[in-house]
Amino acid sequence: MSGAAQERTSETPEGLTSSVPASTGDLTDDAPWDLVIDARPSFPAVEIREIWRYRDLLLLFVHRDIVSFYKQTILGPLWFLIQPIFTMLIYVLVFGQIAGLSTEGAPQVLFYLCGITFWNYFSECFNKTATVFRDNANLFGKVYFPRILVPLSIVISNLLRFVIQFGLFLCFWAWYAADGQVHATWAVLSIPVLLLLMASLGLGLGMLFSAMTTKYRDLVFLLQFGVQLLMYATPVIYPMSQIPSRFAKMLAWNPLAPIFEIARHAFLGVGQFDAWMLGYSVLFSVVLLVVSAFIFHRVERTFMDTV
Repeated sequence: MSGAAQERTSETPEGLTSSVPASTGDLTDDAPWDLVIDARPSFPAVEIREIWRYRDLLLLFVHRDIVSFYKQTILGPLWFLIQPIFTMLIYVLVFGQIAGLSTEGAPQVLFYLCGITFWNYFSECFNKTATVFRDNANLFGKVYFPRILVPLSIVISNLLRFVIQFGLFLCFWAWYAADGQVHATWAVLSIPVLLLLMASLGLGLGMLFSAMTTKYRDLVFLLQFGVQLLMYATPVIYPMSQIPSRFAKMLAWNPLAPIFEIARHAFLGVGQFDAWMLGYSVLFSVVLLVVSAFIFHRVERTFMDTV
């Protein structure tokens, strides 16, 4: 066909180069090509157009993740509320009453519930994304679609859980605010940024681990208690002001630390808003997403041979 023919490109994982005419009739120089299949680029330039084209499938994955969580359970979505309430009560008893950890004057119920709400969103995104290849091997081996849709569906579906638990936190906060024990600050405007940071960090770390667990299954066992250890290295159950100076510099490298400090500062008036630490978290999450997307893209080509 001459160079005057119009062409449209589309990427597939097979890496083949082929062409399909728009019509099966006579092939003339004026007949446009409907599809040209070529190799995908080596660098994972995530095409927004391709994700948008598969948006219906993304919504189906989101629906699947939400429904499968409480399917065949008696209480159903109420587990979204039961889990943070009972966890908060245990934290108040163990860390607040027995261990006597400081909450900087904030009510213990709100202090721990705030940390639990934000931590649950990050940990759920991280844990479920980290086993994407293993959990969806049968699906990935049958049909092609952008593999990034599955991690994205996990991040989006967990937003519903976060919204429900965040609403529970706001109910408790309104009770204490009406009593004059807490007050909101201007930092509450940064909550969308904090939520985006948690989603980015959970997605980035999850994709990084998912790429490595296809070959090194030991990381699955490390993940189970590694997330718990990470929680204790993050100011979820304690304020940063209570950290000894010799450990404060080490904790400053944790990109999750400013998220919890700013969240408490926004709703409880305790902690501090450190713009430099927030900027570090933003930079860390951007670099992490780029690196993890590159590794995820490389592994998705051959993971069926090792998973």
